[in-house]
Amino acid sequence: MADRLRDALVSTAWLARHLEAPDVRVVDATWCLPTAGRDPAKEYRQRHIPGAVFFDLDAICVPRGPHPHRLPDPARFSSRVRRLGLGDGLRIVVYDSNRFCASARVWWMFRVFGHEEVAVLDGGLDKWLAEGRPVEDLPVRPLERHFTPRRNNLLLRELDQIRADLTSRREQIVDARSPGRFHGTEPEPRPGLRGGHIPGSLNLPYQELIAADGTLAPPDELRARFARAGVDLDRPVVTSCGSGVSAAVINLALYRLGVPDAALYDGSWAEWGALPDTPVAR
Repeated sequence: MADRLRDALVSTAWLARHLEAPDVRVVDATWCLPTAGRDPAKEYRQRHIPGAVFFDLDAICVPRGPHPHRLPDPARFSSRVRRLGLGDGLRIVVYDSNRFCASARVWWMFRVFGHEEVAVLDGGLDKWLAEGRPVEDLPVRPLERHFTPRRNNLLLRELDQIRADLTSRREQIVDARSPGRFHGTEPEPRPGLRGGHIPGSLNLPYQELIAADGTLAPPDELRARFARAGVDLDRPVVTSCGSGVSAAVINLALYRLGVPDAALYDGSWAEWGALPDTPVAR
């Protein structure tokens, strides 16, 4: 591929070739639900791709009441990523060890704030390790770099906009949660949330977009899975999930299919399912 990061994905081979490039920065964005029993920060300290900095999703984002890791304002995001040495003029490669679940979210966040030179490592840390590529446990001390935020609200949806979609049906809402959570037949991992989904939304569990080897499925398979879920790629799409993290895997897949402007409902079910006046379907 070209040196500029105009694709949403880079291969492990590409990153290995460019790991020492002066304008490439690598980011470990691993994040897990508390119920997973994992400590991503500890895992990072024990093993990470050489030179990678750790993007702590919960620390960089701003909790709003019960809604976790909501998108921060431009000043906060800029301040946090500058300290990680991430800024203007750099090609940023994001990975995780959780099958795109957090790397796609961080990729989306950088794009919301106007940084398009960002891509996700296809297959993540697991593929990197399976190929015997190097890792280290050394602390990384990045030099601060200026980051100019240019917020792109076209990629973001808030509560009132989703309410409006219930009437206008202008946008398709695609929910990345499991079928059981979507239909309200299995409990939500966060207490206090109703079961079900936003009326009229479509269900496409994000895991269905990932191949058996942990890479993103090929384009033909992605198109087939969107079609099976009833998603029309020629119409606007808004993605949703439990708290706005795994939804970004759908945005990543859509970008790969030539739909770069799909939006994400940042509050997702953590917001919609907690409110007393939002309609719920099962």
